[in-house]
Amino acid sequence: MNLEDIKSVKELLSTPQKIVIVPHKNPDGDAIGSTLALWHYLKNMGQDATVISPNDSPKFLKWMSGTDEILNFETQNSQAKKLLQEATLIFTLDFNHLGRVGQMQSFLEDATATFIMIDHHQEPSDYALVTYSDVTMSSTCQMVYNFIDFLGDTDKITPEMANCIYTGIMTDTGSFKFSSTTSTTHRIVAELIDKGANNTYIHNVVYDTNSPSRLHLLGCALKNMVILEEYGTAYITLSQEELDTFKYQKGDTEGFVNYGLTLDGIRFAVIFIENKEEGIIKISFRSEGDFSVNEFARAYFQGGGHHNAAGGKSDVSLKETAEYFVSLLPQHKNDIINY
Repeated sequence: MNLEDIKSVKELLSTPQKIVIVPHKNPDGDAIGSTLALWHYLKNMGQDATVISPNDSPKFLKWMSGTDEILNFETQNSQAKKLLQEATLIFTLDFNHLGRVGQMQSFLEDATATFIMIDHHQEPSDYALVTYSDVTMSSTCQMVYNFIDFLGDTDKITPEMANCIYTGIMTDTGSFKFSSTTSTTHRIVAELIDKGANNTYIHNVVYDTNSPSRLHLLGCALKNMVILEEYGTAYITLSQEELDTFKYQKGDTEGFVNYGLTLDGIRFAVIFIENKEEGIIKISFRSEGDFSVNEFARAYFQGGGHHNAAGGKSDVSLKETAEYFVSLLPQHKNDIINY
């Protein structure tokens, strides 16, 4: 954020606002952590603020302070629409295109409120008055910490806020192992622990509360893994039938895609997950080194994200999607394997 942006935000927050904070659809730890941290901050300064999520979040994130106050657009539609219509200020966090909020998109487009975007993904759109976008950041949660710092209020970070911010940084950095984790990230994490973040508890409640059915689903995913050593690539497929067999719950496949990268010589990992309800194949891409999965997802699978982590989708069958993906690998072989 530049000085002009900081001044604009300070002016907006110097008077009472009706604020709505919005994460992306299928919110992850960074989306929920950042929105709740900002919600606590704004509420503590006396602002009228509400988090409206396009849909529900995974169970392993519902321990965070304030999750019971989040409005679910799918199930609390009338109340959510009213708040969006009445809002004077809308924060959008962890996404940079309004198409990332599903059924909420048209209501955000019609809103008369001033918009502030805080996000770390590539190629932001221009709907916001203030756009705080930085693709070098580890997470939107790290940016929310910076946002509070820009406003001179890090002394107002409570233990509840520290837990939320820590969660988003931890999950979006793969427990601090991704290349986006910098010395600054670690310094911020140290500050959060000093401010009351319970790092051991957070790791346990996010990663160590698996259900038996989730571990069985993981076993199915690993059994389905196809390893293409020639292309330094591994991919997983999960059909709707397999998800149903193992009683899939939202968030159960979180992190499955990363298992491919634990194989020696594999630089590109992908998971294809069938979603019959939406009529699409949801795709997650991960890479190591210089191969950009953001560019790959944008070019072929209606997606995008970060250099080494991106998402996409396909409108054809699971089998056809996987076959199409494999057909693309020869032309990208050198980019993938030249680590």
